[in-house]
Amino acid sequence: MADFYHRALADLGAVFDRLDPDAVAGAVDEIAAAGRVALYGVGREGLQIKGFAMRLFHLGLGAAVVGDMTAPPLGPGDLLIVSAGPGSFSTVLALMGVAREAGARCLVVTAQAGGAAALAADRVLIVPAQTMADDSGPGLSVLPMGSLYEGALYLLFEAMIAQLQARLGISAEAMRGNHTNLE
Repeated sequence: MADFYHRALADLGAVFDRLDPDAVAGAVDEIAAAGRVALYGVGREGLQIKGFAMRLFHLGLGAAVVGDMTAPPLGPGDLLIVSAGPGSFSTVLALMGVAREAGARCLVVTAQAGGAAALAADRVLIVPAQTMADDSGPGLSVLPMGSLYEGALYLLFEAMIAQLQARLGISAEAMRGNHTNLE
């Protein structure tokens, strides 16, 4: 069983070996410059997006998950971050249209550079990992379906939070101060 874990970690390592650090820096720039940040993803990608939103909130940023009752409207100077690993989802495209019409920018995180969501975005962050769009054929990850992409999102988002924390000068104490006490 240990071999499986090593292979899964190697698969994740290969994703980060191919990740463009300039694209990550550009995404961090977008977030740092934004007023409000709304985030959206479907399925397991959505779970990773929610974790990212929570950490942005811990940084003290105006972050909300689309669909929550407390999600504010977006407008000029704001940012919509969406994940569309396989390239596109109808809800992602619809939300991007609403955000763009209101004057907000759109950051798309995806594995598919030529997908409809990426082509409609202001900024794209490519996570070069297997998704359900390409989970058959040779050279597959030991992780099923889109798990490699979803696992890579978790690590990527935590790394981006660390970059934002350093860039914005936010202490660990300040982040803990934004953590809920209702657990």
